[in-house]
Amino acid sequence: MTTAPSLASGQRSLADPQVRYPLFPPLTRGCPRTSTETVSYPVEVDYDYARVPADFLTARPTGAGLDRWAALLPPLAAPGLGEGGTPLVDLGGGVYVKDESRNPTWSHKDRLNRCTVSAALATGAPGVVVASSGNHGASAAAYAARAGLRCVVLTSSDVPPAAASFLDAYGAVVLPVPVEERWPLTERIVAEFGLFPVSNLTPFHTGSSFGPEGYKTVAYEIAADLGVPAAVFVPTGYGELLFGIGKGFAELHRLGLTDRVPRLFSCEPATGGPLATAVRERLPVARVEVGATDAYGIDCPVSGYRGVVALRGSGGRPLLLDDRRLRAAQAELASAGLWVELSAAAGLAGLRALDEPLDGPVVCVSTSSGFKDRGVGSHAPAPADPAWDAVRTRLRAAGLKG
Repeated sequence: MTTAPSLASGQRSLADPQVRYPLFPPLTRGCPRTSTETVSYPVEVDYDYARVPADFLTARPTGAGLDRWAALLPPLAAPGLGEGGTPLVDLGGGVYVKDESRNPTWSHKDRLNRCTVSAALATGAPGVVVASSGNHGASAAAYAARAGLRCVVLTSSDVPPAAASFLDAYGAVVLPVPVEERWPLTERIVAEFGLFPVSNLTPFHTGSSFGPEGYKTVAYEIAADLGVPAAVFVPTGYGELLFGIGKGFAELHRLGLTDRVPRLFSCEPATGGPLATAVRERLPVARVEVGATDAYGIDCPVSGYRGVVALRGSGGRPLLLDDRRLRAAQAELASAGLWVELSAAAGLAGLRALDEPLDGPVVCVSTSSGFKDRGVGSHAPAPADPAWDAVRTRLRAAGLKG
């Protein structure tokens, strides 16, 4: 089967949609005309929506994963790894989990990196560079390797063992450096080596215009499998996933393929919560002091304007969650057979903490595998006494009857 051609037509500022740019080169530092020294406004990819086929949601797929939705994605110059097409797991009671751990590198970041590495390949860059605490780096390294590009990952010395194993396997150049050094070094690497940045370069998060487009496919898949839910709960760091899901549903509504959009709920650690701060103070972006949390994947000191756009456009709101709620949601998912990273449990934690009723099914996005948590894989269980009396005692202590 062949992939449908992209209908991407250009880039435009999220601050002022009248400010437009050609599709190439993909902008990586936000909008140069509307951003200021204190506010970074991203740009998004625009499309020729008049040419989108009426059976976009229902047609027999013309490709697997992201390729199925290629018409409403930037040109997919990079080869895929089968990303997307993840299952909706029914927890009962109208609650579904969109399990992004089923992606090739076990996280939602694969959807983004198919698009960002495509941008790098299309612009002739020799490789990509990324500042990442785990998932993003592992994914970027995989897609760069698939495309025949080099990958440099600026990370921390306590990167989760699973992520470190991914990076080693894909041949990435791994530089564990202090957090405050990652972004200045990314700038130098881009300037001196010509690598394409697939992570942020601005004081408030903007990132590549191509990347969040990949996340729209989460919305397309939910709509195709379930219809439009009442709400979607999204683990939120910088807000790119939140924005992509919101834009995907908004596009389907704009095209007349659905009759509404779901409410979006951003789910952030209570020890930080820059998006919640921006919404509360009616600001486009915010910076906060970050306290201690084990949800390292969404523990961000700054927000991005994309998150504000997503919540405003869906009638949703931000939620703040402490580690106790996150661990309870992680345990609930494990009891249903889904082992997720603590950050990935934020979607379900947000639903369980919600103080208002919802009319209809809801979807909680789970972003990554439990293997991606820090400390996982660094310990082994103590040997057990194989004598039957000892085994039987242990089983009975665990509540088994026999």
